[in-house]
Amino acid sequence: MATTVNDRAARDTARLHEEIRELARKRNAVIIAHNYERPEVQDVADFVGDSLGLSREAAKTEADVIVFCGVHFMAETAAILSPQKTVLLPDMAAGCSLAATINAEQLREWKADHPGAVVVSYVNTTADVKAETDYCCTSGNAVEIINAIPPEKEILFCPDMFLGAHVRRMTGRQNIRVWMGECHVHAGIDPEHISLRRAEHPDAEFLIHPECGCSTSVLDAMSAGAVDPEGVQILSTEGMIRRPALSDKSEFIVATEIGILHRLRRENPTKTFYPASEKAACAYMKVTTLPKVLRSLQLMQYPITVPAETAARARQAIERMIAIGGRGGSPLSPIPENTVDPGE
Repeated sequence: MATTVNDRAARDTARLHEEIRELARKRNAVIIAHNYERPEVQDVADFVGDSLGLSREAAKTEADVIVFCGVHFMAETAAILSPQKTVLLPDMAAGCSLAATINAEQLREWKADHPGAVVVSYVNTTADVKAETDYCCTSGNAVEIINAIPPEKEILFCPDMFLGAHVRRMTGRQNIRVWMGECHVHAGIDPEHISLRRAEHPDAEFLIHPECGCSTSVLDAMSAGAVDPEGVQILSTEGMIRRPALSDKSEFIVATEIGILHRLRRENPTKTFYPASEKAACAYMKVTTLPKVLRSLQLMQYPITVPAETAARARQAIERMIAIGGRGGSPLSPIPENTVDPGE
């Protein structure tokens, strides 16, 4: 019976994939999926990757429509970078707990309390917050962005308190004020769980993804000395995906949202991957399903738009980040000299 049920599910998935791809061709649509989406959603996508990378990739295509299988702020970023394209989000319930910790009004009030301060916002923020921001950053380039700002300038860093504390420690700057926000999923990946998992798999390489999933509490613990950095690789999404092929290790502990394990296993079938925490699953990422992707294309729902003035100001914050470098030339934390991040 189990085999029959599994076979039926496989046939249904294959049918939905075919229908989605056919309709995407008719709509001249590109389907992009975040690494944390359901496996079957990743498998139907034209591109799978991190939020900013996907938006930039989609902007390069000739597609008229972008179906963003991710969360709301990511679709906003795609709309900012591709104002001439229609951006669809298959489910409006796809929010982000980290992005929700600060809104534009709160940021304006914070700025008013600290006139002249430079605002640096993590890319995991809404378009309205980006519009009030001087520089965007990713976890991979946050140190580089901060170091590019004159040392006498006060900095308001939002919204991830773990990344903010980590950047403050790495740069040695005491004039960084940090917003007290966090990702509810990755805040649960704590040093105790990681130490236990590493004890279970002592020969495994430990991969931390700092950008897409906010596993910055672990980074903070590493830089504070609470987690042993030996055998640790701090990598962007694509760096994490490509690292197993560069490593002589056969086992890896992965500290980020568990959705990325599908792509890691698919692209590295001879290697074994363990989640740092089985519970590190983002419910917001999982609300997008294949039927919703199909319905989004059928009905052209739900379009995500950003007002032109807001988009222009938000785009400026992103472009300032890219102008500085955008690839993160500075180390995230003390790591082995042979560590290489080939990703964004």
